[in-house]
Amino acid sequence: MLCVSPTTPGPCAARRPHRPSCTATTCIGSPRRRWRLARFQDSAAAAPPAGRLTRPPPPPSPSSSQPLPVPAPRTTAERLGSLREMRRVWWVCGLGYWVQGFRCFPWLALNFHLTRGLGLTPAALQLVQNAGNLPLVAKPLFGVLSDAVYVGRAHRLPYISIGALLQLMAWGTLAVIPVTGDTFPTQMACILIGNLGASVTEVVSDAVVTEFSRTQKAGVLQSYAFIVLAAGSLLGNLSGGYVLLRTQEPKTMFSAFSILLGLQLALSLSTKETLPSSHRNWNIRHVRTSLSDNLRKQFSNLRTAISEEQIFYPLMWIMTSFAVVPILSGTMFCFQTQHLKLDPSVIGLSKVVGQVMVLSLTVLYNKYLKKIPLRRLVAGVQTMYALAVLSDLVLVKQVNLMLGIPNEIHVLCFSALAEAIAQFKVLPFSVLLSSQCPPGCEGSLFAFFTSGLVFSAIVSGVFGVGLSSLIGVSGGDYTSFPLCILLQSLAALLPLGWISFLPEKWTADDKILKPR
Repeated sequence: MLCVSPTTPGPCAARRPHRPSCTATTCIGSPRRRWRLARFQDSAAAAPPAGRLTRPPPPPSPSSSQPLPVPAPRTTAERLGSLREMRRVWWVCGLGYWVQGFRCFPWLALNFHLTRGLGLTPAALQLVQNAGNLPLVAKPLFGVLSDAVYVGRAHRLPYISIGALLQLMAWGTLAVIPVTGDTFPTQMACILIGNLGASVTEVVSDAVVTEFSRTQKAGVLQSYAFIVLAAGSLLGNLSGGYVLLRTQEPKTMFSAFSILLGLQLALSLSTKETLPSSHRNWNIRHVRTSLSDNLRKQFSNLRTAISEEQIFYPLMWIMTSFAVVPILSGTMFCFQTQHLKLDPSVIGLSKVVGQVMVLSLTVLYNKYLKKIPLRRLVAGVQTMYALAVLSDLVLVKQVNLMLGIPNEIHVLCFSALAEAIAQFKVLPFSVLLSSQCPPGCEGSLFAFFTSGLVFSAIVSGVFGVGLSSLIGVSGGDYTSFPLCILLQSLAALLPLGWISFLPEKWTADDKILKPR
């Protein structure tokens, strides 16, 4: 039985030594579990550690001279009930990460649907993929809303429900509309709405993890989130290629994913929110201030947080490291399916191998790699990424056939290697931002972080389309494709030129990062 009990530091947590976290199988009624739960319940109004950015509570209204009521001590039964609600919140959050990873299941069908059903060219397919990601750039707005705007007395789970509902509407519509060129605008609208809902859910899930990670061992919760995300992606790619090969009907996969979204929506609606920021923070910071004041203060806190150099410089590095590398995913997809005539199951299995790599790297990071200084670790990962890009050059030049390796085996083993390394590169920065994130800015800061990554991916995708068009790569002519891949690999080495933006000695075990 898994009993995850995230906690938040009590008022004296900054002055007393760290206590080891309890194991997942600790009995609910044990004294240690009751101590952790009491600490969790009393943490909402706790002062942040010294040196951390904070926002003071608004002063009492002049029209009211009554002090804020002090809640009565909670009984054991009430604490156990809250513990059960906390576990349900974690189920909702974990399912959100799993569904986020499983989105590759319908997207694999959608790519085949766009290329075979509508006959899009490689450049057009990549443009559709990048245009569909535009709603993800608006994540900072969703983060600020989830931090500042409460729905009832909750400000996380209602937004997860809204995101799941938007995705359900989008993929359900794709499952029923006919596959014709006349319906392409409707299909594009569904793609945009689906990604809009996914962005809302991702922002809130990241905020929940950040809230609970303050008293956990550094990087543990972020690693668990990556594992759940990779597990969903692994199953999605594995089942997606098989189902598409058997049915040859993308709408079946759209319908199956819609059912999963319905389950996520039902679970989020039936769960009561139990978070440190959902109890006393409501009374202290929101009762006597207007909605516009809350939003204004939240945007001000976000600007202040981003302006801190220990946050600003790492953000700039990770965003530019993705933006300067042209992405050729759409062109490579068409090369594999139209030129090499590979089955969908092979491409799906290659993604599975990539997610296994992500899982392995995440476990290694949680055990060993997080002890390596951030600058040295990221430099090694970026160099590995540049070398992994060259594996596509081997496939395009058919060097693998000269070595006696079939195209299917090469795609299975190396096609998703660069993508897996790029996905893993985000994990150390997530841990860094969690340790530096000011209380009350969890959703806003991580939304800005993820939207920046999405914007960088869109820029790199546009660079990829421009590079392919400039060199002359088209749906039937791939003679210049090796030059595109070589330039992509060289571009992946450019971010090493400003690696000094990253802290030289910071590791995941360091809670506070000293200014540069």
